[in-house]
Amino acid sequence: MISELASKFRLMPAHVLVTGAAGLIGSAVLDLLAATGITTTALILEPADVRADRTLIGDAGDPRLVADAVDGTDAVIHLAAIPRPGLDPDEEIFARNTRATFVVLDQAGRRGIHNVAIASSYAIGGLPFARVPLRLPYLPIDAALPLQITDPYALSKRADEATADMVNRRYGTTVVALRLPFVGAPGDRLGPIAELWAAEPGRGAADVWSYLDVRDAARALVAALRPAAPGSHVLYVAAPETLSPRPTEWLLDRFHPGVPRPAFPGRTVPIDLGPARDLLGFTAEHIFPIASRAAP
Repeated sequence: MISELASKFRLMPAHVLVTGAAGLIGSAVLDLLAATGITTTALILEPADVRADRTLIGDAGDPRLVADAVDGTDAVIHLAAIPRPGLDPDEEIFARNTRATFVVLDQAGRRGIHNVAIASSYAIGGLPFARVPLRLPYLPIDAALPLQITDPYALSKRADEATADMVNRRYGTTVVALRLPFVGAPGDRLGPIAELWAAEPGRGAADVWSYLDVRDAARALVAALRPAAPGSHVLYVAAPETLSPRPTEWLLDRFHPGVPRPAFPGRTVPIDLGPARDLLGFTAEHIFPIASRAAP
């Protein structure tokens, strides 16, 4: 198994810095990198048991700490962030998230690191944490969709993607920003959300019922360290099917009526996943087992 993984990621760097490494996704990234024989430095905010070769504790917004963390690394996966609004005051969410991303990407660029992957968010579109009523302009959701931001978390992700553009232009660093949907593990977060969206399908409308298994989130981030083309890229990743048992057409007719769209057969997620497949060779492998059911 290890040899197969190593072959799959044979072009990967030798040593990767992972920020936010103690979180759900960060831990999965460390596990995947360890399985491929890639050594890691973990940057975590507070002491925790992480699977890394080197661990540093502190704020990802601290330039001196980050300068130490990137020393000797070949690539960076940046995950450190306040993950949603409501956990801290609005100004803290925006300031801390954007500062951490700027410091990590700028320090990586200064040291000539060629590849960085960052966690952006599906929420950047505005709907998941909307503070005023919003309507999707069209479907499927893609990177060209106009953003309708009303919350500090989504705004911080927009600033993060702009930071990636700046670092690419200034240093030539290739940065891939993955707009991640709801991420969970099968026995943890995915099951309860699947049950909720089955019982109350409207609760998943802002997310267009999208999700990603944490193991696939890790795979996508690792793949993002070796995209098919250099530059600054924004990509949506998600499971190809929704986390709702209802047909996608029924869900969209009921909860996003009148939004221009093509047909979505079965439970196809209404997000354009083609760019991630083309640039990263990424397709989700871990599909949550859920029985489809016809609309009443």
